[in-house]
Amino acid sequence: MTDSALIADVRRQVTELGYELVEFRKAGPPQHLSIQVRIDRPDSRPGFGVTAEDCTRVSRALERLFEGTGGVGSRYQLQVSSPGIERPVRFPEHWRRYAGRTVKLTARGVAGHPRAEILGVPDEAHVRLRLPDGAEVQVALHDVKEALLQDETVDDLAPKPKQGPRRA
Repeated sequence: MTDSALIADVRRQVTELGYELVEFRKAGPPQHLSIQVRIDRPDSRPGFGVTAEDCTRVSRALERLFEGTGGVGSRYQLQVSSPGIERPVRFPEHWRRYAGRTVKLTARGVAGHPRAEILGVPDEAHVRLRLPDGAEVQVALHDVKEALLQDETVDDLAPKPKQGPRRA
């Protein structure tokens, strides 16, 4: 089974259970395959996200899926978790949902690991971003190695430099 077919099957299974697939990673040799799946609730908000029970439910369903397809093999380690504070931005619908927000980006053709503002998604294969220097670029989604949504509240909590008294 190809990775894209496997991801499609996993997305379908996760969606049927009422969750959203946030990230799918597969690594290692077939004899010791490691599969990491991050899920979320479509209506999640701080304090009302994915629970341990949700992860267990999805894990059991995916185990049945993997055993039934034979595309994964019999020796694998499956980890199902919530997206966490720095949520991965992976699929076109995620990029659309978070337009106007900031991601920390690692992508082919983009120097360093900048924080970039998501400007929009012109099609299913590209995202438009504003880089820290103000330049606007279009990046192919298949060139994005990692994009993590940045929680603006973390910046809001950072200590602010002290300012002297104001002069009138």
